Amino acid sequence: MEKLSGDTKNFESVTPLGAGEFFEKNGLLFLPVEEVGQVSGQLESGAPLIEIMAGDPSIRGLTGALETGLAGIKRGQAKLDNAERPFNLIAQTVEDVLNKGRATFSWRELTSDKPLTDADRRSFIEFKPILDYNALEPGKDATDAIRQAANDLNFATQYSARVRLTGPVPMANEEYATVQDGAITNGIGTVVIVLVILWLALHSAKIIFAVFVNLFVGLSITTAVGLMMVGSLNLLSIAFAVLFVGLGVDFGIQYSVRYRSERFKNDNLPLALENAARRAAVPLSLAAMATAAGFLCFLPTDYKGISELGKIAGAGMLVAFLTSITTLPALLKLLNPPGEKEPVGYAFLAPVDHFLEKHRVIIIVGTLLVAVAGLPLLYFMKFDFNPINLRNKKAESIATFLDLRKDPNTGANAINVMTNSEADAKKIEARLEKVPEVLRVMSLDSFVPEDQPAKLKLIAQAAKVVGPALNPDSIDAAPSDEENVEALKGSADNLRKTAGDNKSAGANAARRLADALAKLAESSPAIREKTQNVFVVPLKIVLDELKNTLQAQPVSLKTLPPELVDGWKAKDGLMRVEALPKGDPNDNDNLRRFADAVLLAEPTAIGGPVSILKSGDVVVNAFTHAGIYALLVIGLLLWLTLQRITDVLMTLIRCWSPAS
Repeated sequence: MEKLSGDTKNFESVTPLGAGEFFEKNGLLFLPVEEVGQVSGQLESGAPLIEIMAGDPSIRGLTGALETGLAGIKRGQAKLDNAERPFNLIAQTVEDVLNKGRATFSWRELTSDKPLTDADRRSFIEFKPILDYNALEPGKDATDAIRQAANDLNFATQYSARVRLTGPVPMANEEYATVQDGAITNGIGTVVIVLVILWLALHSAKIIFAVFVNLFVGLSITTAVGLMMVGSLNLLSIAFAVLFVGLGVDFGIQYSVRYRSERFKNDNLPLALENAARRAAVPLSLAAMATAAGFLCFLPTDYKGISELGKIAGAGMLVAFLTSITTLPALLKLLNPPGEKEPVGYAFLAPVDHFLEKHRVIIIVGTLLVAVAGLPLLYFMKFDFNPINLRNKKAESIATFLDLRKDPNTGANAINVMTNSEADAKKIEARLEKVPEVLRVMSLDSFVPEDQPAKLKLIAQAAKVVGPALNPDSIDAAPSDEENVEALKGSADNLRKTAGDNKSAGANAARRLADALAKLAESSPAIREKTQNVFVVPLKIVLDELKNTLQAQPVSLKTLPPELVDGWKAKDGLMRVEALPKGDPNDNDNLRRFADAVLLAEPTAIGGPVSILKSGDVVVNAFTHAGIYALLVIGLLLWLTLQRITDVLMTLIRCWSPAS
């Protein structure tokens, strides 16, 4: 954080979350009184060990603290089995250095009565980057600066720490980068596939070239028209290009195949073009109008991205139709492809046509039965309203977010309620605390601990005992390597004597630690120095943090740090109340229940689950309404063209059947 806090080129601000001077000094105040008393008692009883290590931060000092602990076990002040876990942790660390050449050690884990969780090991830093919207990845410079800082500080090798980025900016960067990285490959793949399809249908390089030129002419016109209508493209509306390629090629194929058929009948280019236009006019115009109408049915919906896509794609279908009956024939006239020597089509597929014609009733009835039989399955169809599930779960930002979302305390799925009144904030907090689906409610008041006088008294008592231990009158001179070797051998012998012939878990751990220390004593000075740093470097950090912890002061709203207040209360007085969900935060149904319950209690609530829920409802409604509109409009078009209700129904059934 310190390395990047002065980087005003890439960041507006750099803020530690749940850390910093305020929490280092007052962290104990947020624990229950009983836990504060327990921690204070542990610190007081550990004062002799702290004094030894603070006065001699070396292998000699660490083994001295170990000797003091063994003396307490011999006097019966502690049980050997209680030392099993710390002995094994220390032994494992020494063994890692000896065998792998590197290791990490956590004093916090050593003093904990249970293994640390991922949440315990995690620290958060909030970066507010300066974005460059002229670049495809607006936050790339900021994320690159963070990664470079982590690399310069050698987090991976020196601390075995991993820096992971998540949030809207890294997610957007990776999403845009994925689009950019795959653009060339996907583009080439699309062109190759379209060329194969065109060759199977047209069998002429000149006709294929004409269709391709016509396609890009139409795509260029549609892009210009689209930008004129909506101003700018979004991630959804830009999909019109893919739709235009697929459907625009289809229009070109329909006209060109008809042209080839007419050219076979009469090897006269102008006449073939004219007859092709005459015979393709009705089906091609009907297809264009129906397709355009289907897309334009998204216009009345509230889903802006799909609405704009429908507007552009609908216009694009009209453009594709117009170019297919103007530009394409003109190109064919200029290129003058050779006449057709054989009838259009694949003769080997003729039996399939005869089979379908002969058994048409059975096929139609079978299709209807399959469609009707599949209808009950719609009841089990669920809409995944969470857009995070559409992202690449292997991308770092998404994988990190999904990992953090497992822990409800990270606030990844929090819902907020905004108010301008402190009294209202307390009322909102009280109402939300009664909601069964809510795990915890927080506001700015949550950072003013309860029962402060009792807690401060316990901390002050501990400070009187531990304070002198943390601040020894003098620091011993660094020991020589020979002194460290002697200390290691002495501790190894003492551990074996303490364990004796006992077969308990504590005795086994003592013997394991004795073996590790003995091997360390026999290793090289460089290995011993590396091992010493593994323990001493984090020890100095822990001792400094402990000094701050014992300096706790009364906390009030007025003494809260400005950067913390800014996260909960704006300068205009607007403040937020945060609710966290119970249950599995990765379960969409659970999030839906949580969002619904909070909205029922506080209709003005906002936040991820609410916006996802409501946007999901908008998406479902948009597609439902567009589907109904499209069915009605296309049905009307078919009726006007076919004039027979049975033909209309058969066409619609074909379009909506599973086979289609």
